[in-house]
Amino acid sequence: MPLDAARAAFEWLVTGDHPVAVDGRLFAGLPRRRVPLNELRDRLLRRRCPQTLRDAVWAHLVLLARTEGGTWTVGAVGVALPALTSIAATLSARFAGDPSDIHAAVLAGFVAELETIDLRRPRIMLRLRWAAYRAGHACVREALDAPVPSGHGFRSTLPPPPWGHPDFVLARAVAEGAITAAEAELIGATRLEGVPLADAAAERDVSYQAAKKARQRAERRLVAYLREDLRRDADTADRECDVAARVADTVAITDVQPSPGVTTLRARAGKKPSAHVSPRGASSGVQGCGTRPASRANTTPSPEQPQRRPGSTPGEPRCA
Repeated sequence: MPLDAARAAFEWLVTGDHPVAVDGRLFAGLPRRRVPLNELRDRLLRRRCPQTLRDAVWAHLVLLARTEGGTWTVGAVGVALPALTSIAATLSARFAGDPSDIHAAVLAGFVAELETIDLRRPRIMLRLRWAAYRAGHACVREALDAPVPSGHGFRSTLPPPPWGHPDFVLARAVAEGAITAAEAELIGATRLEGVPLADAAAERDVSYQAAKKARQRAERRLVAYLREDLRRDADTADRECDVAARVADTVAITDVQPSPGVTTLRARAGKKPSAHVSPRGASSGVQGCGTRPASRANTTPSPEQPQRRPGSTPGEPRCA
């Protein structure tokens, strides 16, 4: 605290064989010798000390602080420390913030008043005390009138689009026809939920290579969809903050027919599913890969896709 630093500096002035002192022979009521400043402070605080002696001593200290500065400014602060400490304690008693600013304001107000106070008027110390109080009180009012911070320091913010839960990204891709629900289930199970691709292929009654190729084709279409979506939203970076856009996205996601979760597929591992990851028609295979860009997947349900299980809720998005 600033007042603690002032107290420590004052103690250095009055310790040792040659403490900073005033000549007591200059003042009626003081011993006829050099009086150290700490002893002088104690004598001025006594109830029977006359006001005339206090004014004479304080006028002498203020004049020395103005002419000599440095040591005598610290000495004047040290003699006034009991009053300054009381002022600072009163002002910061019910202040929830850091009291060091109040203590510094009290000390600064006292030191500033040393340069301007009228020494011809009585009760010099009382007027110095009120100057220190006014400076500390102004600091408290300034702190209380300051606007309340809107946050708590550093905090996380929304990442730039595309963003959101991976399941929601897959659901949006299905809703807009980039991939099928079966392909989204395969990507979500093997990429997000840690299901080995071999187990996913066995659950779907296809070979490992067929499941791998089907996932690669779906992921290429998904990456192309995300890149196209990113380019479309480049000029409107704040689109995700718009309420109408969020509502539209929510409606699009909730309208997607849910696909069976991985947990359910594991429970039904003993049953042979009828859905196939890859098409098995005469034109199926990988001979045509690379000849033209991947087209958007057909989301029209085919007879080979599994029917909705009893008890499932339509419109419920798949969620991890």
